Amino acid sequence: MKILVLGGGWFLGRAVVEEALGRGWSVTTFNRGRSGVPLPGVQQVLGDRTSVEDLDRLATHGPWDAVIDTSTASQPPKVVLAGARALEGATERYVYVSTVSVYAGWPDQPLKVGDPLLDGPADADREYGQNPEGWRGPNLHYGRQKAGTERAVVETFGAERSWLIRPGVILGPWEYVGRLPWWLRRAERGGRILAPGTASKGIQPVDVRDVARFAVDVAERPGGGVYNATAPIGRDTMGSFLNACLAVAGGQGELQWVPDEVLLEHGVRQWTEVPLWRTGAGVWLIDSEPAYAAGFTCRPLEETVRDTWEWLRAGHLPVPHPRAATIGIDSDREKAILAAAHSLR
Repeated sequence: MKILVLGGGWFLGRAVVEEALGRGWSVTTFNRGRSGVPLPGVQQVLGDRTSVEDLDRLATHGPWDAVIDTSTASQPPKVVLAGARALEGATERYVYVSTVSVYAGWPDQPLKVGDPLLDGPADADREYGQNPEGWRGPNLHYGRQKAGTERAVVETFGAERSWLIRPGVILGPWEYVGRLPWWLRRAERGGRILAPGTASKGIQPVDVRDVARFAVDVAERPGGGVYNATAPIGRDTMGSFLNACLAVAGGQGELQWVPDEVLLEHGVRQWTEVPLWRTGAGVWLIDSEPAYAAGFTCRPLEETVRDTWEWLRAGHLPVPHPRAATIGIDSDREKAILAAAHSLR
C-alpha cells in the first residue's frame, strides 16, 4: 500500500503514520513542517494546504492507493474542497477523519450514523456558521464547518470512494489539547479534587491509536462508508476514568463529586474548564456498533490513561496549541466551588 497522510506530524496524524509504517506501507506526508518531527521512513512533502500551487505540486508525487486526512481541525470547507479536487486524480480513495459534532442532534440527543447533519456547504469559508452575537445556545460553528468539509470530500470523490470516520473525544499519548494530561497532573497534585457530576456518568473517549488503526484499515478497502468511532456506550464512567488517573499518578487525591447544577450555577465552562464534563443528554450516547462490526476495536480506557502518564513521565511534550490554554480550572476557583458544594450538604 502507498498512502498520503495530510498532516502526519502530531497526535492523530503521527499515530496514523506509525500504524502504516508498522505494516510496511509506503507513506508520504504533507504539512508545513512547523510542528512535530518527521518519523524515519516517511517521504515528507512540505507545503500549505491553503495554497493551490502547493496542492498541485503535491499531486505530482502520487499516485497513492489512499489519502488519509487528519489535518483539517482549523480549515474551512473550501480549503478541503480545493485539496480534494487537486488529489482526486492521484488517489483511489479518500479517508477523512471528522467528528460527531457534525450531527444536528449533538450534544443533546443519542446519535447514530444516518441521523441528520448540520448545514455546511462544501465551499463555505471560515466565517460560515458563526453563532450570532448574544447567542446562548450550543456553539455550532465547529460542527457546521466540519459538516461542510465532509461534503467537500464526498462531492469530489463520491460516496463510493470516500470513508468518513467520526470520533468523539480522542485521548492518548501526544495529545495536544491537554484534556487527559490535565487530569493526570491534577491527580498527581492530590488533595480534594473537584469531580464533575456523578461517578456513574457514562463517557466514551477513544484512544488515538485505535482511531489511527481503523483509518489505516479502511484505507485498504475499496468502496466507501461512514462510521462513528467511540468507546462502547456504558463501558466507561467518569468515576472509573478519574480513579484510573489517581491510580497511575499516585492515588493520593480525594474525589469530591459536585452536582451538575452547582457547576452550572458557578458558570463553569463545559468541556474545557473541567475537561470531559458536559451536561448534554447525548454527549456520551454515540452508537458506534457499525464500526465495531467493520473491525474497529477500542482498548480499555485504563490503558490509555496509563500510557499517557508514561508518555508524560518520559518528558515528552505535545505540539503547542492555543486550545490547551482553555483546559483546566484554576485551583482557587476549584476550592471555592468545593466549599460551596460542601455547604449545601
